[in-house]
Amino acid sequence: MTETTSQQLPAVAFLGLGHMGGPMAANLVEAGVRVTGYDIVPEACAAAREQGVDVVDTPQDAVRAAGVVITMFPSGRHVIDAYTGADGAEGLLAAAPAGATFLDCSTINISEAQEAAQLARDAGFTAADAPVSGGVVGATAGTLAFMVGGEPEVFERVRPLLEIMGARVVHCGGNGMGQAAKICNNMILGVSMVAVSEAFVLAEKLGLEHQAMFDVVSNASGQCWALTTNCPVPGPVPTSPANNDFEPGFAGALMAKDLNLAATALDETGATAPMGRLAAELYNQFVTDGHAGKDFSGIITTLRAGTGEDSQGGSREQ
Repeated sequence: MTETTSQQLPAVAFLGLGHMGGPMAANLVEAGVRVTGYDIVPEACAAAREQGVDVVDTPQDAVRAAGVVITMFPSGRHVIDAYTGADGAEGLLAAAPAGATFLDCSTINISEAQEAAQLARDAGFTAADAPVSGGVVGATAGTLAFMVGGEPEVFERVRPLLEIMGARVVHCGGNGMGQAAKICNNMILGVSMVAVSEAFVLAEKLGLEHQAMFDVVSNASGQCWALTTNCPVPGPVPTSPANNDFEPGFAGALMAKDLNLAATALDETGATAPMGRLAAELYNQFVTDGHAGKDFSGIITTLRAGTGEDSQGGSREQ
């Protein structure tokens, strides 16, 4: 936390208290921020209440006295529907007090983030997007990275809150640019994990031991985060999900979602990224094959399946 005291921080409404939002809200409470929360899942509400969040019965009740409204939702449609109201419900923009800032921490399409921000501005509010990187572990530890899109003065208003929940906060530009940074980063991550996994599959076929492969590449030009932190084979990195049946971590379904968002951005801009598109196809197949809840490093199992090997790296070809 920065030198800003909790008495100077605005009251927060936190909507979306799931695996990421719940720990983020809890860290705000621990820092002395008044947090009113809501989630459609009763279990998430109960867990947040145990962490000191003032859980209320409706999202509208959550925002009525909020200085900052934080949303953590699965999709851009959820964000926009919550802002404007759906199925006759009062929207958050109608329920929030004057002067509130809408801070969306979901990972959504850039165009949707910009639409949500414009809706907030049209209603007399300020808005920013701040998608996160770091997973549940980072959310719990308060070490998330936030990529923020919004006007400089809005960024400065929300920065003290983000610094409670994260270890790195970067202002990336105007509305939607936080999403742009997140999508580009995760396209790199998805492509690099595929490359690392392909290399290990080839090493297995060649008879090269996992540890020897890791010892060379981790100190050579192939070194990358996908290898040294999330190594897709058990052994070389004891904390990687590969040592625990690919329990996430960062789930394959979320990587597929982010790569599909990147593909949408590619379509909208006309940019060329054949590796990014191929990574999206592979992770969509990974999800289709029933691995949505497994860590994204488990993509190595999909790649092995295409080379006649079992999921543990042993060849079926004798």
